[in-house]
Amino acid sequence: MADRLSTGVSVLDRQLDGGIPPGSIVLLAADPASQSELFLYELTAVRASLYLTTIRSDQAVKDAIDRAPGHVGDPTVRDVGGNAPLDTAHRFVRDLPEGANLIVDVVDVLEETEPARYRQFLNELQTHMVNTGGLAVLHGMKGDAEPRNRGYTKHMADVVFDLHTKIKGSEIENRLAVPKFRGVQPPEETIKLRLGERVTVDTSRDIA
Repeated sequence: MADRLSTGVSVLDRQLDGGIPPGSIVLLAADPASQSELFLYELTAVRASLYLTTIRSDQAVKDAIDRAPGHVGDPTVRDVGGNAPLDTAHRFVRDLPEGANLIVDVVDVLEETEPARYRQFLNELQTHMVNTGGLAVLHGMKGDAEPRNRGYTKHMADVVFDLHTKIKGSEIENRLAVPKFRGVQPPEETIKLRLGERVTVDTSRDIA
């Protein structure tokens, strides 16, 4: 579809009928010990991107993007993980230009703020993305205990990507589920991926 925005990963774009509608918020939920950052790095090659990091330093993110073997862009990277991370992130969101990507890696830090303030942040983020026709990707870590406002993030997200990574025999298996795609029917099956130099489909057959 002509009005969709590319995710930077061609296999996902095909599964999603061309990509994601402009103005959407996407939650990418993944294990901390996975290659999920490849999705974020490849997204920077598609459009101008603002990359907000909450745990790693801005220099660490820049170095990782420079080392990434796949096709990446040259995003603006800012560290918002210091004092008042939600307020700092909010200021950057207000200045986001038309049609740009916003990447928050990881959103967990923002989710630990007071619920009413986080809810306001999400609503203002959604309004700004709709007004600018951009795409926001919130990278969230999965674990035994979710951040206290993860439920708000899941509810407000227009699209949820759930990456499952597990060791199966001698291989590491990655499967991507899309349990939520607001307004349209999401893919009914998971997508088996290879997360190497780039994010690609794993076409090998499963053997029981």
